[in-house]
Amino acid sequence: MKKIPFLLLLVVLIAGGAFLLKDRFFPKQQIVLTPGGLPVRIGLSMDALKELRWVKDRDLMTENAKVFGASVVTLVADGDDKTQISQIQNFITQKVDAIIIVAHNGKALSKVVAEAKAAGIKVIAYDRMIMDADLDMYISFDSEKVGMYAAQYVLAAVPKSVTMPKVAFIGGAETDNNAFLVKQGAMSVLDPLIKNGQAKLVLSKFTKDWNPDIAYSNLKNYLAGGGKVDAVVASNDGTAFGSIQALKEYGLDGRVPVSGQDAELAAIKRLVQGTQTVSSYKPIRLLAEKAVEVAIDLAAGKTPVTTGTLNNGQIDVPSFLIDPVPVIKSNIEDTVIKDGFYTTQEVFGSSK
Repeated sequence: MKKIPFLLLLVVLIAGGAFLLKDRFFPKQQIVLTPGGLPVRIGLSMDALKELRWVKDRDLMTENAKVFGASVVTLVADGDDKTQISQIQNFITQKVDAIIIVAHNGKALSKVVAEAKAAGIKVIAYDRMIMDADLDMYISFDSEKVGMYAAQYVLAAVPKSVTMPKVAFIGGAETDNNAFLVKQGAMSVLDPLIKNGQAKLVLSKFTKDWNPDIAYSNLKNYLAGGGKVDAVVASNDGTAFGSIQALKEYGLDGRVPVSGQDAELAAIKRLVQGTQTVSSYKPIRLLAEKAVEVAIDLAAGKTPVTTGTLNNGQIDVPSFLIDPVPVIKSNIEDTVIKDGFYTTQEVFGSSK
């Protein structure tokens, strides 16, 4: 029997393994076409890219669209309502099949959404609800649960010796409906305790544009006036950072529990350091991939799967909500690192 040279056998095995890996990590294209027989074109209208989280959303959507033979064109409004409206109108002019919108101001886009719908374009609100608009879909994480987890975890971290903790609520932007949902979730935990004399809400402030500097000023002004605080429910990691800076000036960083949201790398490092108590990890890949799949389904005339509806003041919007995951110091490796969101090196500065 003729022997197969060892090197040749090795090459064949490696090639076969590479082929399997290709299928595992680079999914085969599943081309989806519009009823007109053309590839789906998606317009992605983004508020801003100042936070790394939104860069990841954009890149993941662009990457996932290729699997379906679709394309994504992104325009960024840099936090300006008029610019975002103009950019959405640009997409309408381009006759894209669907528009995914990360709204800067969820109350300012109803008219331009109506324009898109009149042009036969499907419209998806991504992670921020657009109010009083005829949306085809809303895709987000469950923001009420974000607020619930924030309140639960910071209260659990208050020393048992404190019988009636003084709580500061540092909210998000009033232009973002999520800010109200986070507060609603937090107050569902706090209100019964306040009513029973087991907690006291000493400060409640929204934060323009989720700006950490404004969060810092709001909490610092309260502390400078002699106010006391035992726990801070901050609505995202940016407002958490601002709050922690204010606490630090009074020697309270690491002593007063603080919540957050988004599992930003800086926040995860603060969990390790002990200056932040919890952040809600939102698996961005799941959300971004779902948004693209929904846009493609709608453009192809299919009905996407939903988890329920949410009313935006005009209609009950078909919605798909994903549960956030609370991250604390003890589960960092089992959450954001296990998911590949961050590496051990990025979080701990070593291979640990």
